[in-house]
This record gives sequence, structure tokens and C-alpha cells, in this order.
Amino acid sequence: MHCIFYGRYLALVISLSLVVCVFYAPGSIIAEELPAAVPLKQVEIRHYEDKNLSSVDDFRENSIKGPQFIDRKTYALKITGLVKSPKSYTYDDVINTHKHYKKTVTLNCVEGWSVTILWEGILIKDLLNEAGVSSKAKTVIFHAYDGYSTSFPLEYLIKNDIIMAFRMNDIVMPPERGFPLQLVAESKWGYKWIKWIAGIELSDDVHYKGYWERRGYSDTGDLDKSFFE
Repeated sequence: MHCIFYGRYLALVISLSLVVCVFYAPGSIIAEELPAAVPLKQVEIRHYEDKNLSSVDDFRENSIKGPQFIDRKTYALKITGLVKSPKSYTYDDVINTHKHYKKTVTLNCVEGWSVTILWEGILIKDLLNEAGVSSKAKTVIFHAYDGYSTSFPLEYLIKNDIIMAFRMNDIVMPPERGFPLQLVAESKWGYKWIKWIAGIELSDDVHYKGYWERRGYSDTGDLDKSFFE
């Protein structure tokens, strides 16, 4: 601590780590230099509406190329194929201009583990309505940043109010879990829950097969049936 007199003004300089405060006589300006805020780890909830939730850390890593780390600033979600008006959305477009929905849904993996998570996201059908789906479209193909893909009948996504999630357990989805967007494919095996979604393609190909489907997995992925065809 240093006290310095300048005539009738007193300057008191206190140096504590990176904090420097300079005080002058009444009527003078007080200047402060503070260190930048340090971001803290997000705190997830583990209980919602009388349901116990799994942790975001309870998942097992089984993606085809490992976690994808996608830059929010350059991210683009494209809607293409049999639509009247192809779209390209930034991350902020998706999050800030569409209504949000929450659902508690359990993901069941074919490896034998499961997690119950509070998912928050937007309805697929809201995006499709903006693009204007052609009457010829029967299938919706999802493409991921790592080359993964899977597909669903258009009717399944519309009638079941399927969402693409950007938050889980009230925290922003971590890259390891699928940031920026993961499909919450209710009543489907985990391999249908595509992560790191980069594109949504409308198609008339009812026989399209995604990454695991081409390797013998069920195209429907229904939980009440075997995941092998």
C-alpha cells in the first residue's frame, strides 16, 4: 500500500494481485482495473418433476470418429432436398428464433446402458414448415459433421413432436454429447439419436440406409424390436 500526497489531494494505491484501485479526493474519478471473469463449470440439475435424472457424464463414448468440436460462430444447419425453400441457419438462428420445448426422455443404447435426461430443444417440424416440405418427400435424412447419417419417415418426426436438443439437464450441451444439436429420437435405439447435426435432407427414398443401418442394424430402430434386421 502506498500513500502519495499531491497538495490537497491524496492518492491511495492498493496493489493486490491484479486488482488496482486509485482513490482521489471528492469529485475526482475512481478508476479500477479488474481481471477478466473466469468461467465456471455449468451446474446440471439431477431431478425434474419427480424424476431422477442421469448425469451428462453417464454416457459412454461410442461415436464413429470421436467427439466433434464445432465452432458456434461458423456453424450452419442446412435444410435441403425436397423443400420449397432450402434453409441455412446459424446456431443463434436456431436457438433464438424458435420456440423451445422440454422433455424427459431415456436414451437406450444397444450396448446395454441407458440414461434419462431432461432435453431442451426445438421441434423438427417447425424447421420443416419454414422450409416448405414437398408433397413428394417421404423420408428425412440427418447428416452429422463426422459423416454419420440416419433417417426417419417424415410422419414419425411430425406426429411425435420430435425435437433437436441444444441443452440437457439445464446446461448447454457439451461437445462430447453432441453440441450444437442432437436428435432426441424417442422410442428408438440410441444409434438413431444422431449428434452434431449439420444437415437435414428431405427425400423420396424410403429405402435410404444410414451408417449403422448399412451395417445390418434395423432401419426403424424401434425399441420394442431387435436392433438387428
